[in-house]
Amino acid sequence: MHSVSANGANIPALGFGTFRMPDEDVYRILPEALKLGFRHVDTAQVYKNEASVGDVIHKSGIARADIFLTTKVWVDRVGHDAFIASVDESLTKLKTDYVDLLLLHWPQSEMPLADRIGALNELRQAGKVKNIGVSNFSTALMAEAVQLSDAPIVTNQIEYHPYLDQTKVIEEARKTGMSITAYYLMADGKVPQDPVLKEIGARHGKTAAQVVLRWAVQQKDVIALSKTATESRLAENFDIFNFALGDGEMAEIHKLARPDGRIVSPGHLAPEWD
Repeated sequence: MHSVSANGANIPALGFGTFRMPDEDVYRILPEALKLGFRHVDTAQVYKNEASVGDVIHKSGIARADIFLTTKVWVDRVGHDAFIASVDESLTKLKTDYVDLLLLHWPQSEMPLADRIGALNELRQAGKVKNIGVSNFSTALMAEAVQLSDAPIVTNQIEYHPYLDQTKVIEEARKTGMSITAYYLMADGKVPQDPVLKEIGARHGKTAAQVVLRWAVQQKDVIALSKTATESRLAENFDIFNFALGDGEMAEIHKLARPDGRIVSPGHLAPEWD
């Protein structure tokens, strides 16, 4: 598996996401993901599964340094002390003394962005966080975060799939050496049933889901999060590095984007999207 290099961070291009994954599923499927070769694991405070994720990684027999671990600070951690304390709590749950990447989960918060970026920098200086980033940020907010931060911002984790054109955000990220981490790549179950994607997959002996994961990682500076609680699908998701999409096929997939393609946009959390 290749890695994406972004502002000093080397991030495995394919990650295992744990959004909406209860502890029992984490305990069942994450050990299999690690055995298969996944080395990038993504969780968050609000997922309420940091403890199970930490437990599995701790018991995996894989050196901590060989796993790229991401978590995210939720928006209600308001005030410097509460913010820092929440990260200490996350580290305790994750059974580690550092995370490889710490993100601000959403831009909207009662805590000013300057203060949150300042806290991220402090945590990095303390060695509790190796890299810092953001999630669900618009291009304007990305620029603001970069300006406010002493340390480089290594990623913006955003909704990205064939039905949502994120060209503008990706291009802005590249200008500052930032990567994009794509979540919701299966577009809430639309991708596996899409006739265009299935037809492209048939040409390569792959599924529509594999085509979209490949489409993501084949783009410069884009990291793909995959998520499944089904063991057979796990191997399928991992098996995307032995084929390549042609330029025409990449263009075919990009053409699936539509104006109403965004799925995730909670009013109390979301910015003004690009």
